[in-house]
Amino acid sequence: MTLTSFGPANRIARSAETHPLTWRLRDDGEPVWLDEYQAKNGYAAARKAFADLSQDDIVQTVKDAGLKGRGGAGFPTGVKWGLMPKDESMNIRYLLCNADEMEPNTWKDRMLMEQLPHLLIEGMLISARALKTYRGYIFLRGEYTTAAKHLRRAVEEAKAAGLLGKNILGSGFDFELFVHTGAGRYICGEETALINSLEGRRANPRSKPPFPAAVGVWGKPTCVNNVETLCNVPAIIGDGVEWYKSLAREGSEDHGTKLMGFSGKVKNPGLWELPFGVTARELFEDYAGGMRDGFKLKCWQPGGAGTGFLLPEHLDAQMYAGGIAKVGTRMGTGLAMAVDDSINMVSLLRNMEQFFARESCGFCTPCRDGLPWSVKLLMALENGQGQQGDIETLLGLVGFLGPGKTFCAHAPGAVEPLGSAIKYFRPEFEAGIAPTSAAVPPLARPIVVGA
Repeated sequence: MTLTSFGPANRIARSAETHPLTWRLRDDGEPVWLDEYQAKNGYAAARKAFADLSQDDIVQTVKDAGLKGRGGAGFPTGVKWGLMPKDESMNIRYLLCNADEMEPNTWKDRMLMEQLPHLLIEGMLISARALKTYRGYIFLRGEYTTAAKHLRRAVEEAKAAGLLGKNILGSGFDFELFVHTGAGRYICGEETALINSLEGRRANPRSKPPFPAAVGVWGKPTCVNNVETLCNVPAIIGDGVEWYKSLAREGSEDHGTKLMGFSGKVKNPGLWELPFGVTARELFEDYAGGMRDGFKLKCWQPGGAGTGFLLPEHLDAQMYAGGIAKVGTRMGTGLAMAVDDSINMVSLLRNMEQFFARESCGFCTPCRDGLPWSVKLLMALENGQGQQGDIETLLGLVGFLGPGKTFCAHAPGAVEPLGSAIKYFRPEFEAGIAPTSAAVPPLARPIVVGA
């Protein structure tokens, strides 16, 4: 995936002052290897962190900058770092990069790893220094074979340059970094399922507490951050808190920039680094170019398949967590999908729920049985064989699988688009009810899982 541009993007050049994540990208889409990366001020922030800042200074700087997780949850990064134990006797601790990017319609981390692998390594190096972690892992989605190849080469380049390994930059600090490819499970995006998988166990989420900061990989303190999150760290350390905060648009409660995109039948699908607070309409019209000729925007998702659907009138919402929350859903990963007017929402939701049902780890009953139940009902509605009460049953499942009702956030994310689709497009679901069907009480219709 190359960074594309359209409209204003053609008139505004990427620069270090406005595009901290992407200004080093090559126009030909080829990776930026070590020599070129260092010529573009690469590892300058790491040298500053090692020479001029204490470990606590780095944590406080990231906290003051207001950096939040870019994987979808949006938890404050500095606060998360602050949860790591201060006890110096706990000298075995780990830093994990969550690169298991399997959210449908999301590809931002892939671009960073394939084209700017040293930016991620520098971000992890500074973070490791702050967290006193001696070993790091990049837990990579197994299908990202090109990213794996580029990351492994970049790690070897950094080792040869004394930027990884023993006594980094003459500081006495040691940090080893490994690329670990997963076996292809969506649930590994949940940090404790990722930890289990890294240890060679089944990828089930763990009970929390204890949290990974206290008991993580092999029982040791562990911090897990997303790729894009870690890639923000060098710019924050290198250029300062006030500059970083100034990047966002007025009105945004989130700071810095964000990789955002649009997929679907838009004229210019792609990925752009934009300031928090840009409106979804700007992203859709000025960058993605609007819908292709002959298609009309029916609805859109703001940040991956696990976010609720919004209508065209919601495009004036600002793209930051609070801005999207005001119109009823989550920003998620910030990569939006346009749904055109040729799409039947029942079929679209059946496809989505099949994916989520298949990717459930099966640990808790609501997720294990509830998601296949939703698929069965949606299949019946899709084929015009639904019964009276099926829509109410689906809405009941949305409630039973909502936040706080399941072991992890997989099921709540899975049913959020379902609930919003019924809210905005209920007639399409009602059209799937057979004319002669008898009324069935909500949640009373039997189901044979796997049938």
